[in-house]
Amino acid sequence: MGATSNVGVAGHGAGGAGGGAGAPARDESAPPGRDRAPTSAPRPFGALFWTAVAAVGVTYVRALAFTPVEALQGPAQKIFYLHAPAAFTALYLAFALMAISSVLYLWLRDPKLDRVAACSAEVGLAFTTVVLITGPLWAKPVWGTWWSGDARLTATLFLWLIILGYLVMRQAVEDRELRARYSAVLAILAGLLVPFIHLTVYLFRTLHPQPIVLKPSAPSMPAEMAVTFALAFVAFALLFVALLRARYRLALAAEAREEADGSGGPN
Repeated sequence: MGATSNVGVAGHGAGGAGGGAGAPARDESAPPGRDRAPTSAPRPFGALFWTAVAAVGVTYVRALAFTPVEALQGPAQKIFYLHAPAAFTALYLAFALMAISSVLYLWLRDPKLDRVAACSAEVGLAFTTVVLITGPLWAKPVWGTWWSGDARLTATLFLWLIILGYLVMRQAVEDRELRARYSAVLAILAGLLVPFIHLTVYLFRTLHPQPIVLKPSAPSMPAEMAVTFALAFVAFALLFVALLRARYRLALAAEAREEADGSGGPN
């Protein structure tokens, strides 16, 4: 047994010194880590995500089955419980976090802040897409048209295009520091549109109704509807946190692969 161990050690030493007869030659010119694949794929979704999905489902069971039908708009008003929470989440959570993280990045130069801003922008774009789809679906039965050039919807579409351009630019600029600076400036400018979108119903003549939740006085809706809306917003906020967390984990995994490959390209 001792002889066998010696032979194994000798063979290992010979393979290390001379490469071994059957061992493939290693490319010494390859960057460090090039031949080390990630040990496992990231698992971004966890209990928080599925809890958020369940919360959204329960909320819409309440909205459809147990919340009163609005007297003037009829069943079409039920879209409110999807449209408005998605808008609140996109504008006041996702894009606000994107803008604040970008301001802090320009001050502190911490790559984590740039990563948070990018992930928040991406998740916010998804929520804004829901807003832009449900808006016309709600407008058709109530206003009689899919799209009327309404100031709030048009401004929201403009913000959606800016965020899309923000994400495209992040893929186009390879230098990480330069990409982060450019992205931070654009994110801050996009964030300035959020209060403007909120004020469009006051600044322009528009078909869009006046705010019924975010206004100086109390929300102008029955208690049952207010409770359903509050639950929907909490469910969407929880979903936003879960998606942001998942996207951040994927971004970390992508950066780790880039560093292992020695590429350093955009995430």
